[in-house]
Amino acid sequence: MSKILVIDDERSIRSTLKDILEYEKYQVDLAEDGQQGIDQVRKNEYDIVLCDIKMPGMDGIEALEKIQILAPDVPVVMISGHGNIDTAVESIKKGAFDYIEKPLDLNRLLITIRNAMDKSNLITETKVLKKKVNKKYAIVGRSEAIQKVISMADRVAPTDARVLITGSNGTGKELVARRLHDQSNRASGPFVEVNCAAIPSELIESELFGHEKGAFTSAVKQRKGKFEQATGGTLFLDEIGDMSLSAQAKVLRALQENIIARVGGDKPIKVDVRVVAATNKNLSEEIEKNNFREDLYHRLSVILIHVPTLNERTEDIPDLASHFIKQICGEYGMPEKTITDEALEKLKQINWTGNIREFRNVIERLIILGDKSITANDVENFAGPTK
Repeated sequence: MSKILVIDDERSIRSTLKDILEYEKYQVDLAEDGQQGIDQVRKNEYDIVLCDIKMPGMDGIEALEKIQILAPDVPVVMISGHGNIDTAVESIKKGAFDYIEKPLDLNRLLITIRNAMDKSNLITETKVLKKKVNKKYAIVGRSEAIQKVISMADRVAPTDARVLITGSNGTGKELVARRLHDQSNRASGPFVEVNCAAIPSELIESELFGHEKGAFTSAVKQRKGKFEQATGGTLFLDEIGDMSLSAQAKVLRALQENIIARVGGDKPIKVDVRVVAATNKNLSEEIEKNNFREDLYHRLSVILIHVPTLNERTEDIPDLASHFIKQICGEYGMPEKTITDEALEKLKQINWTGNIREFRNVIERLIILGDKSITANDVENFAGPTK
């Protein structure tokens, strides 16, 4: 049942609104002044707040400002019998969902509440979805090795410092990049990923910087590149060690000047992105071989984070197994399977050359081919050779 808080110093108004809203199947709490309303918001969760403007002590505008801090996602509808255009405009500017004058029009009030409820429900659904997404990209593990990575990422995330993430294939470099984004001031902006190894060298510049119509044979219309798409957010350049030298030169300029130009165009375009890069290569060796620009390396590696292999953190295997079993069984819509301690010990003995990516695939295979509980025999039969 949706819950509404009514803040009004007039007892008759409070009682009338309570009767009407309870008849409409809402749960209603009452507060007779602004301070009492704030106290209620501190203690309870509400879907909507109805707040009078003219009240003794703390007035409605001040109450609105405090509610915005305590519960920024809760729609607040301001009501007043002393209204004018300036008051209405001020309330909306301060973040009110709507403004209604007294005497209250019942139909208008109920429509406004329904609209506010729709907004409240949408915010709740968005939060649930974000939690699911965040869970999907969670960094799982309690080992010292992975906790160092998490700690470093969390310290660096609130800054705009560029980060270079190193580690073998399948270790979870993308998860670190996403954590940096999710914990940053840019979290509400886009997270745009580019796999530099998967894009042919002749197309990488168009992919990153976009192109103008007619820039090349298949450029039938103008296209924004990943730098522009990531404006206000984070651009994740995965496997940057595979990027061509000509593209590296342009990325360097973009990082130095925060300006790009589309392929086939000369108009400078200002961009505001945080660049996080990752590689499975030893870039120092690539620099010696003249495959990677040293100046770009120094631009990208303000902060270096190295992600350990699974073989370096086998104590995390029980947590990882539990995480993936829950995730995969949920995706398949099947009851969650258990795994025996003996099976976990067998998993620890495997040489995980493919790291977390390989481990997840093995868990999925064990879920599909095993019984209600994953056993040591299942691991021996379906998981692959031990070390």
